[in-house]
Amino acid sequence: MKDILLIALFAFGGAVCAGALGALVLRLVRHRSVAVSLTVIAAVTVTAMLAGTLAVAQAMFLSRHDLGVVTLVVAMAAVVSLAVALVLGRWVVARSRDLSLAARNFGDGGSFAAPPGLATAELDSLSRELAATSEKLAVSRERERALETSRRELVAWISHDLRTPLAGLRAMSEALEDGMAEDPARYHRQIRTEVDRLNSMVGDLFELSRIHAGALALSPSRMSVYDLVGDALSGVHPLARERGVRLDGGAVDRVPVEVDGKEMTRVLANLLINAIRHTPVDGTVAIAASVRDGGGAVVVSVTDGCGGIPAEDLPRVFDTGWRGTQARTPPAGVASAGVASAGVASVPAPPAGAGLGLAIVRGIVEAHAGRAAVRNVPGGCRFEVTLPLPA
Repeated sequence: MKDILLIALFAFGGAVCAGALGALVLRLVRHRSVAVSLTVIAAVTVTAMLAGTLAVAQAMFLSRHDLGVVTLVVAMAAVVSLAVALVLGRWVVARSRDLSLAARNFGDGGSFAAPPGLATAELDSLSRELAATSEKLAVSRERERALETSRRELVAWISHDLRTPLAGLRAMSEALEDGMAEDPARYHRQIRTEVDRLNSMVGDLFELSRIHAGALALSPSRMSVYDLVGDALSGVHPLARERGVRLDGGAVDRVPVEVDGKEMTRVLANLLINAIRHTPVDGTVAIAASVRDGGGAVVVSVTDGCGGIPAEDLPRVFDTGWRGTQARTPPAGVASAGVASAGVASVPAPPAGAGLGLAIVRGIVEAHAGRAAVRNVPGGCRFEVTLPLPA
C-alpha cells in the first residue's frame, strides 16, 4: 500500500509541474489563435503524463530499456495528440473566421446568414443569437424608416396647416385695416376662431412631443368609464349638432378603471371628434364600453359612418402625421366666405386636424398599459381602446 501511495505521489508531482508550466504558457499565448491554445493544451496533457511516468520510472529504478520503451510510447502519443489538436484547432479557427465574416457583413447593414457546415455547440449557439439579433435589427430599421416617413409627412402637413390659417388671419387683418370689412365683429370672431385652432394645433404638438419623449406624467385615479364617456360626449355635443350627426352612448357599462381622467377624456374626445368629422349628415356616431378578455379588460369603442378605411391604410391610422385622403380636402369655412364677401382673395379654411389626434390617442392609451386598434365595420369603421381593469 505504501508503494502505491509513493507511486501516486511521484506521478502527481510530475504532472503538477508540467501543468503549472502549461498554465504559464497558456497565459502567454491567451491572445493568440484557438489553434495555438488547443495545441498547448494537448502538449500539456502529454507532457504531464510523460513527467509523471518518468518520475515513477526513476523511483522504481526501471531498466534503461524499459524506460526507453515507456518514453517512446509517450512520445508517439504526444505526436498523435499534437496532430489531432492542430487539425481540430484549424477547423475551429476556420469556422470562427467564417462566422466573423458573416457578422462583419451583418454589421455593415445587411442581414446575418450563418455560414454553412457543421460547427461546435458554442459557435452554433452564437450563430443563432446573431440571427435573432439580425431579425430584431431588421424590425428596428423598418420601424425607423416608418417613423422617418411619418416625421417627413408631419413636417410637410404641419407647414401646410400652419400656413393656411396664417394666410386667412393676414387677409382678414388687412381687410379690417383697409376698412373693407362689412361686418368687423364677424371678422373678429373668425380671427379668434383661427387663433384657437392654431393654439390647439400647437398644444397637440407639445402633447405628442411629451409622449415621444416619455415625459407624459399621469395621475391615475379610480373612476367609472360611464363618467368618462359622459364627459367626452358633453364636450363634443356642439360639434355633432353643428354637423348634423347623432351621438349614441346608450351601451356603456359602469365599469371602474384606474386612469388619468384628463388624459383619457382627451382620448375619447379625439376619437369622437374624428368620427363626427368623417360621418355624413344624419349619420350616427356610437360609443360603447364593455368588459372583455375574460373580465380582465374593458373595451371602449367608437363607431362612425365614414364608409370604411382602405385596408392598406389601416396599419398607418395611428401613425404621426397620417391623414386619410378625405381629410386632406377640407370644406370651405367661414373665413373664406367672409373674406371673399369683402372683396379680398378667398383663403381656404384650415383642415380639421394635422394628423396628430390619433397618434396622441395611441400614446396616451399605451402609457396606461392599454392598446388602441381600428377595424372596418359595415358602413364605417370602429376604433377600440382596451384598458386593463384595476386589480
